[in-house]
Amino acid sequence: MLTQPTDTDIQTDQSELGALALGDAARADASKSHSTSMRRGKNSERLMTHLGLLLISIGFLLPFVWMLSTSLKTLDKTMEFPPQFLPSPAVPANYWTVLTSEKVDFPLFTRNTLIIAVLSVLGTTLSSAIVAYGFSKINFKGRGVLFALMLATMMIPFPVTMVSLFSLFRWLGDNTGIAWLGTFKPLWVPAWFGSAFNIFLLRQFFMTIPNELSESARIDGCSEWGIFRRIILPLARPALTVVALFTFMGTWNDFLGPLVYLQRPEQYTLALGLQAFQSQHGGTEWNLLMAASVLVLSPIIVLFFLTQKTFIQGIATTGMKG
Repeated sequence: MLTQPTDTDIQTDQSELGALALGDAARADASKSHSTSMRRGKNSERLMTHLGLLLISIGFLLPFVWMLSTSLKTLDKTMEFPPQFLPSPAVPANYWTVLTSEKVDFPLFTRNTLIIAVLSVLGTTLSSAIVAYGFSKINFKGRGVLFALMLATMMIPFPVTMVSLFSLFRWLGDNTGIAWLGTFKPLWVPAWFGSAFNIFLLRQFFMTIPNELSESARIDGCSEWGIFRRIILPLARPALTVVALFTFMGTWNDFLGPLVYLQRPEQYTLALGLQAFQSQHGGTEWNLLMAASVLVLSPIIVLFFLTQKTFIQGIATTGMKG
């Protein structure tokens, strides 16, 4: 037999429901408070990270800012103490003085450097990509040993092999009838035989590309060269951009190689041109030397900003598996 609930029972149920609601609200408030505290902690950690990176960036940027400031000063202001970052008066004509200098032909040196840099970039990028494809996608006996030997060559600095390479190029010139020493060839021909660091970089990127793509192409009758050209290279564009940029920067700033192999002033690169500019002015005119240095660095800075997105993407994805 059903009984009607009394007022006491109704009040008891309402009290229990109220307690449950209060409990749920308390738990929700506690969860919200915990989430807020975690969010604040993450924001604080992010802020400290950004401040640290900003301080490091300022430390790296300070020499360039000082060089740019000095390039706009008069010679007597460059030795002023305490130093001033804002040049007063500013002398932009220093750059025109450098470009029109009769002692050092900077436009000619720029052309020479571009020729060597472009040929080196093409050679290093293509040859390193081919070798990296073999190490990453083709199984053959002794692959691990050969890869380890290739990596070991990264520990050999250029000064160690400098005399041997010079003797080799001289022997080639004496026995082939093709001049090597005193030409650009020793500076860009070796780039077409690969670079250990770039091969390693590209191999790590190629390993992130699923093997199923290559296997599907083989089933369809595509050759290894076709797979490399039609599948691997388009997908590896960020890594190839990184290799090209590293190679261009290394060639653009190279001083020792041109110093060893080039013999005539009209063959000089920009790195040798800066040295010649400093030595042929009798004393160091710091304002003109800094202006010349800014002009030499400007193409690298512009190139980096133009390729920044692809460059960072290539660095971030290299070595990621899966």
